[in-house]
Amino acid sequence: MLGGMEVHFTADTEQKLKDLATRTGRATEDLVEDATAVYVDELLQARETLDRRYDELKSGKVKPIPAEEVEAYFRNKSTAARRARSRA
Repeated sequence: MLGGMEVHFTADTEQKLKDLATRTGRATEDLVEDATAVYVDELLQARETLDRRYDELKSGKVKPIPAEEVEAYFRNKSTAARRARSRA
């Protein structure tokens, strides 16, 4: 590695990392590296999805759904779930 990065954690997070390192037999640095790599990969995937969806909206390939329709959909879904629970 050419360089490093200093990362600061709260005392609680640092203790959790130390405890996990002890239980797994892995170095805390390795745990942080793995967790960060997974998190960054997920962020990159989310960014790519958002960029792609934005391009699709902008090009007219897909049409936006009005907020009122989304709200009504979830309201109806919630009502149906409550009814199903009350019948059970």
